[in-house]
Amino acid sequence: MFPGSSDDWRPLVFAHRGSSRRHAEHTLDAYLLAIEEGADGLECDVRLTRDGHLVCLHDSRIDRTSDGRGRVSTQTLAELDRYDFASWRSDLLDSPDKLIVDRNQVEDRWRSKVLTLDRLLGVATDAGRPMRLLIETKHPVRYGGAVESALLTLLRRYGLETPDPDRALQVTVMSFSTTAVRRVRQRAPDLPTVMLIDVWSVPSRIGWLPPGSTIGGPGVQLLRASPEIVERLHRRGHPVYVWTVNEPDEVDLVAKLRVDGIISDRPAYVIERLRELGHRP
Repeated sequence: MFPGSSDDWRPLVFAHRGSSRRHAEHTLDAYLLAIEEGADGLECDVRLTRDGHLVCLHDSRIDRTSDGRGRVSTQTLAELDRYDFASWRSDLLDSPDKLIVDRNQVEDRWRSKVLTLDRLLGVATDAGRPMRLLIETKHPVRYGGAVESALLTLLRRYGLETPDPDRALQVTVMSFSTTAVRRVRQRAPDLPTVMLIDVWSVPSRIGWLPPGSTIGGPGVQLLRASPEIVERLHRRGHPVYVWTVNEPDEVDLVAKLRVDGIISDRPAYVIERLRELGHRP
């Protein structure tokens, strides 16, 4: 029997860009809070700067999530460091949630800076408990396969390019790009990979994933339209991680379908809802 269908089903809960409903996405506060809230893992997007650093940013431009402007790929890390990546969430400036994270954990000067993947790996490593990190490489980008090359180089530096059950931190790579997923599989064959799916194709409808994919990653809205995809992926031996699950009916849906991973902006809420449904100790 596939683990997702057993009576003791307990999905992993991943914090999408950190606890991003309560703090600005991809900031240290968002990730520290997610760890404190009990998330099983963290999720981030990565892009490559002009001088070869991997930074945790979703958009190709920094206009939405900082007080700066321009493309990530045309700026150096030092140039990005000039900008504030937290205060754009003006709705949180007076929120009591900002007091939850112990401010002694991180120097104030880092709290609103662009977050590098290197630094996030350090935070996840220092969590003091088992932690999983989902890393999405964004495509199409100007640097193409250099993104995956830089990622694997960094993971090797941490000894994370191969799974190790005795290590607290485990890494999985995700992408909407079939080429990116295949590239990771070729260069790090033991590293788990998620094929993110936002449009149903004939193969995904019947449970097939592109070569190099080990985990299916459909969006929750697609599961509303075609819930049978979970069973079909499970039947072919693929775990299923669903994004982005934030609302009560969405949690109830993925619980009913017995998915293996839930990616949410609200990890604390999802954990509590699963507890109410009897799926979380």
